[in-house]
Amino acid sequence: MDPRTPCLIGIAQRTIREQPGPEPLALWEEVARAAAADARLPAGRLDSIQLVYSDSWQYDSPVGRLAERLGAAPRHRAYSKVGGTAPHLLIGEAAARIAAGEIDSALVAGAEALATRRAYRQAGESVPWSHPAVPKPPYGWERPPHPSALAHGLFMPVHTYAIMETARRAALGLTIEEEMRERGRMMAPMTEVAAANPYAWRRTPRTPVELVHGNRFVGWPYTRNTVAVMEVDQAAAVVLASSRLADRLGVPAGRRVYLRGWAYAEDTWEVAARPALGRSEAVGRAAEVAFKRAELGPDDLHALDLYSCFAIALRQACDAVGLDPLDRRGLTVTGGLPYAGGPASGYVLHSTATMAGLLRTQAGHGLVTGVGMHLTKHACAVWSSEPGGGLGEAAPVFVAEERPIVPVCTGEAVVAGYTVAHGRDGEPERGVLVVDVPSGGRAYAVVTRDDLLADAESRELVGQVVRVAHDGEVNVATW
Repeated sequence: MDPRTPCLIGIAQRTIREQPGPEPLALWEEVARAAAADARLPAGRLDSIQLVYSDSWQYDSPVGRLAERLGAAPRHRAYSKVGGTAPHLLIGEAAARIAAGEIDSALVAGAEALATRRAYRQAGESVPWSHPAVPKPPYGWERPPHPSALAHGLFMPVHTYAIMETARRAALGLTIEEEMRERGRMMAPMTEVAAANPYAWRRTPRTPVELVHGNRFVGWPYTRNTVAVMEVDQAAAVVLASSRLADRLGVPAGRRVYLRGWAYAEDTWEVAARPALGRSEAVGRAAEVAFKRAELGPDDLHALDLYSCFAIALRQACDAVGLDPLDRRGLTVTGGLPYAGGPASGYVLHSTATMAGLLRTQAGHGLVTGVGMHLTKHACAVWSSEPGGGLGEAAPVFVAEERPIVPVCTGEAVVAGYTVAHGRDGEPERGVLVVDVPSGGRAYAVVTRDDLLADAESRELVGQVVRVAHDGEVNVATW
């Protein structure tokens, strides 16, 4: 084996169940030290420290503050942008640098304390955390939402993903009840996995009916029990090293896990611009490249963890890879973002750490996927207890042909996808549509009438001809 071959040798996870809990910096330090100890590597000897963007708090120097606490002087440092693929990108970069001989070890860590932030907010208290960035930097997304999407109140994933879900449902000819029933059957086994996971945020098994009925809608047709739970206090870290360093540290062969192949690809950034709202071409491309580099295929996998912020993310991955949503291997090793917890951009660190722990005890291969923004960014990583395959270069960005977005729309249009936003009281507040316009472009529109909101939830609205008028600020649809 090439002594520069990268392997994962340290893992750590932490879940804080009583709030208020520690600040993110303290959680970073805790999991970093635990992962380094698991790797038999003194934390002060880390060559690279990379952190996943934390939504909870913006520090003046995130990596610098952690390095100071660890007594480390890493020559490579990185702090990610927002998105569920961020851990994949950091791990991939660390592995590439190790393979190139630039570094021998790397830490990738992430932490959120959003449940604690909520506890302080509910108590009417300010968050007493250290080293705030002054002035507060802009939010860490790579691109802000499209102005037309913002104008129509469409920027929350629970609404954009729901729009894509309704588009897929209609394309397959499923009824509303059939989609909900299939969603419950797909996600109920995930609650069983979470119940057995000591780090999971929600550890109560649920039946399919409990998941899709009997709890409030958030972005119709999604119920609260089938979407990611983001307000959690969770942290995770992994340590990668060259095989040469792992040998020097005395890490047994059975505790090394290898990144056999990984890839990254992007769909069109704007939801309305995608030729097919309910399908992703990029996730299929990322999976294809990752499997090719790993010299493995879907049938070779022993375990799966598909990114599960919303059902459409699971379904698009299954569609692209050719997996049955009821695959006997299960779709998650943690319980997924709705049940194990969805700590903002950091979930993939938890799924990777859990997968690595599984492959230490049960030799084989596992797939870990990630999704970023509005089903825009896709990453696939094939991990294995056996070395092989190759990292290769980052997968080429794959962008589908775009449909033009029409900010101001008047006249007749056809619904391509839609959702109904619900408030915390469970009541419908407004509808948001993506509509096909005669020019060949797409537009956003809102629905405000109560009777139309009720109608939209009672039958399939995709394919419906609607009348759109612009009120000076937004497009408003009626029928």
